[in-house]
Amino acid sequence: MSRSSTETHDAQSLISLPSNRIGYIAILAAVVTAGIHLFLAPTVMEFDQLTGILFYLNGLGFIGGVILFVSRYWRRELYLIAVGYALATIIAFFVMDGPINPLSITAKVAEAIVAFTGTYLYLYKKTT
Repeated sequence: MSRSSTETHDAQSLISLPSNRIGYIAILAAVVTAGIHLFLAPTVMEFDQLTGILFYLNGLGFIGGVILFVSRYWRRELYLIAVGYALATIIAFFVMDGPINPLSITAKVAEAIVAFTGTYLYLYKKTT
């Protein structure tokens, strides 16, 4: 085998796409909430640096979760981490008295979808 075909095979084996629609719904929901948080982070930073930093970290956390989810390193137990992360983000919104607006509602719905899909995949799927 040539070096380039070995490198291509290695790169392809790093990625493991979901085997059903629920996995893709989870990815879409995570990307939506990540996008909202990363979009709003610079504006939030102008008013409250700590919250702005948390917005950046939350967005990057969801993106990192998606990357891990589609990698060969994903394990069934990580669904529980994803569920906890999404629920923690929802709870933090209310604890920190976040403003109710269309973007915050969309982000919270997306996070609830991540929590529900993660729970479903943990309970009913052996792999992604």
